[in-house]
Order: sequence, then C-alpha cells, then structure tokens
Amino acid sequence: MLSIKSLNKWANAHTYYWLDILRIALGVFFFIKGIQFISQTETLVELIQPLRGFGGIMLVIHYVAPAHLVGGLLIAFGLLTRWALIAQLPILLGAIIINFVGIMNPAGLIEAAVVLVFTIFFIFYGSGKHSADYNMKMGY
Repeated sequence: MLSIKSLNKWANAHTYYWLDILRIALGVFFFIKGIQFISQTETLVELIQPLRGFGGIMLVIHYVAPAHLVGGLLIAFGLLTRWALIAQLPILLGAIIINFVGIMNPAGLIEAAVVLVFTIFFIFYGSGKHSADYNMKMGY
C-alpha cells in the first residue's frame, strides 16, 4: 500500500503549474460555494428537503458552509490539503445523492461529479510542490 510519504515524493517529482492552478481553482470554487450557502440558506434547506425524514438538517446546514469556506481556503493555499478535501467528500456525495432522491438537476449532478473526481485526484496527489505545506516542510 502506498504511504503518504511516497505519494508526496511522487507528487513533488511530477509537479506542474497547471495542477497547482487547478488545485487553487478547486479551493476557490469551494470557498465561493460556501459563501453561496451562507447567503442562500433557504436554498440549501430546499435542496436537502428530500432527506428531511432522516434528521440532521441543522447539522448539515452548520457543516456545509464552514467546511466549504475553511476547506476552500486551505485547499487554495495548499495547507492540510488532503484533510480539507476529505472533509468535502460527504458534502459532494450528498450533492450527488440528492439528485437521485429529489428532483434531478443534471447541471448540479455534473458539477458535483466533476468536483468529486478532482477532489479524489487531489486526495491522492496532495498539495504539490507549490504549496504552504511544501514551504513549511522545507523551512522557507
């Protein structure tokens, strides 16, 4: 099984600026989504309406926006990237499931699926060489 150290070595040896730009864009995307959820809480409540009987609506509301805001900033700066992306996984899986339980929104489903693919990629790839994690490790 691959260790985090071997994944980091591989990622640092195969680092490209376009991957760093993609990671930053993913972080900015999550941050913007967090702002949207804060400013449109009623939309979030409507989205999770099909899951109302399962409880935890307030937990979802209080988890989604902060996870997106804080996680987006961490991902964009490349700080604790894997942990921040792992925190996004339940939200992304919920976004995909909501499309099948509630009203199907093809654009939302495609958006969530694409972001999930990028999230899984960066969980394995890490933050890369041009990140706060790398700079702190190297002592810059």
